[in-house]
Amino acid sequence: MINWDAHACLPQHPQADFTPVQRLHAAGVNYVSLNVGADMNPLTQIMSVIAGYRATIAANPDRYALVASVDDIIQAAADGRIAISFDLEGALPLLEQPEMIPLYAQLGVRQIHFAYNRNNSVADGCHDLPRGLTPLGHSMVAAVNDAGILMDCSHTGRLCSLDIMSASAQPVIFSHANPYTLVPHGRNITDEQIRACAATGGVVCVSGLSWFLGQEHPTADDVARHVAYVADLVGVSHAGIGLDICFTQPELDDTPPGDFDPTYWWPASAGYSAERAPTFTPPEVWRQLPAALRKVGLSESEAELVLGRNMMRVAQQVWSAVP
Repeated sequence: MINWDAHACLPQHPQADFTPVQRLHAAGVNYVSLNVGADMNPLTQIMSVIAGYRATIAANPDRYALVASVDDIIQAAADGRIAISFDLEGALPLLEQPEMIPLYAQLGVRQIHFAYNRNNSVADGCHDLPRGLTPLGHSMVAAVNDAGILMDCSHTGRLCSLDIMSASAQPVIFSHANPYTLVPHGRNITDEQIRACAATGGVVCVSGLSWFLGQEHPTADDVARHVAYVADLVGVSHAGIGLDICFTQPELDDTPPGDFDPTYWWPASAGYSAERAPTFTPPEVWRQLPAALRKVGLSESEAELVLGRNMMRVAQQVWSAVP
């Protein structure tokens, strides 16, 4: 069995400590997608982060494996290592060039969404005015498909996400998103979006973030409740886990350089507050998820689908499409 965490964040710093990744592995995670940057991070920072993460992985081959295929993940698990690839949150680091996408793939990026909460020239963010996928965005979707990268719609506006899912020739995922019906937050996704994702053959991976679960101190039971909603709506084959745990290391300053305004990316009008920071499920919640999923009515085999097999299926299809 492979446990698949579709999204986690270390500090956006080349010297980030990978101890949290070891905690995930100790809790039973076999694969994790690590974020390497978002729309608020300039390209210089993103490239520095990718270089630093790759160097840490290469320096610890007994612990980590940078992977490009599902077979690599299976082999890493057999070797007692945690498999890692990278994800990118936003299109600004693509510099309006679809040709950047296969370059990122060569560096280890296996998952990307096009907007981080705010609009750009490619796509709409979930906390901005709805326009839909732009003409450049259609070219970017094709480039993501051609590069064998998972097309993600987390943080993306409702209308734009529907456009992306309609345009994609491959299954589309939400790597860390929760049902809006359960918690009406702008970062959560509607039943229409969940159904559209399932129609592509994709997976909605539930986040463990307090704001989106509607609980101040979220637990495995809270995550399982949201998984059960997705499973009941579109079938258990389209539910997964992307806990979106953001690990901080106070000694490292990973604030984006330049004119960075956090209130722009996380606007108070959308319910964000500097005084009320989010909380995350700890990595150890992975040990509790099988039992929590059983409590909401999933069988053991269905829980295995949610915990990893669904994302393995989609990744096998998408990543294998690389020429």
